[in-house]
Amino acid sequence: MDERVREHAEIIVNHSLDVESGDAVVVRAPSVADELAVTVSELLGELGAYPLVMSGRRDAKQAAFLAAADPADLDTPDHEQALFDAADAVLHVRAHANASEMSDVDADTHAAYNQAYQPIQQEILSKRWCLTQHPSPGSAQLAEMSSRSYADFVYGAMNKDWEEQREHQEQMVEILDPAEEVRIVSGDTTDLRMSVADMKTINDHGKNNLPGGEVFTAPVPDSVEGEVLFDKPLVHQGQIVEDVRLEFEGGEVVDHEAGKNEDVLTGVLETDEGARRLGELGIGMNRDIDRFTYNMLFDEKMGDTVHLAVGMAYDICVPDDREPNDSAVHVDMIVDMSEDSFIEVDGEVVQRDGTFRFEE
Repeated sequence: MDERVREHAEIIVNHSLDVESGDAVVVRAPSVADELAVTVSELLGELGAYPLVMSGRRDAKQAAFLAAADPADLDTPDHEQALFDAADAVLHVRAHANASEMSDVDADTHAAYNQAYQPIQQEILSKRWCLTQHPSPGSAQLAEMSSRSYADFVYGAMNKDWEEQREHQEQMVEILDPAEEVRIVSGDTTDLRMSVADMKTINDHGKNNLPGGEVFTAPVPDSVEGEVLFDKPLVHQGQIVEDVRLEFEGGEVVDHEAGKNEDVLTGVLETDEGARRLGELGIGMNRDIDRFTYNMLFDEKMGDTVHLAVGMAYDICVPDDREPNDSAVHVDMIVDMSEDSFIEVDGEVVQRDGTFRFEE
């Protein structure tokens, strides 16, 4: 076994999930990630915790179910809800045998399933949880890399000193957390303003997402104004959506288009009312992620990018006296900020062409 698998598993168990003796831990991993699931299970046994290993989402089994299901019949599965109600911690491992496995499922079924699954997703988010990646042939192929090079890339981004990364990112947290307004400008295609007043900025250093490597917050839902072109592709529902353009007025998407698979984008925006508003502003800061791989778990952490998510806002970012943007979806999209771009916070430029002012 590659010794990096055990190092990855130790970071998951001891850093990301902070597992304790007696914990009930749900491990969701596709069969192509068995090597990691087995190693995590061994570590949980050593700690006196109790794993329950189940199949990952978005694999061939779930695709078969959704392709056969009637969207009108989809409802929250009580047995799965009960499982996560009882769990102390949840690990979800991504690893593709076929990255396009879900492409045969139509948009209406995806939307109905996301709405039905929303209570379970909210329960998972209330636990100690971690989403991570195991290098697999399908994921390597999607990234247009050899299996060996992809494994080196994945472990280079994850198996690192997360306390050092936290300290680096905290410099941006100190800028963004007390801020009133953020402006994002990239070329002549993106000029977007939003209020982040009183919202909390989170330092993602490998706790919930592994790899971590971003700071993120929630925009005030009705404050977003302007236009944005997401010039990095989005992989959603097993399909690649390119050149997404969104126009916002009063916080809501009033116009949208995409250069490829616009119907997938339309399906996302029509999921529910909250899907037309932004739920997240994230700023990538992981310098070990230096290339685009068609995997949002990594791509949104690139140090020369900003990502925005339509849909659900994370409760942790929103003060108790405000309602977070609510939606059954949370779909991230990326703006390349490496050239002719800047991030402005309360009128002051804090990043220009991908370089933060504290890195200069």
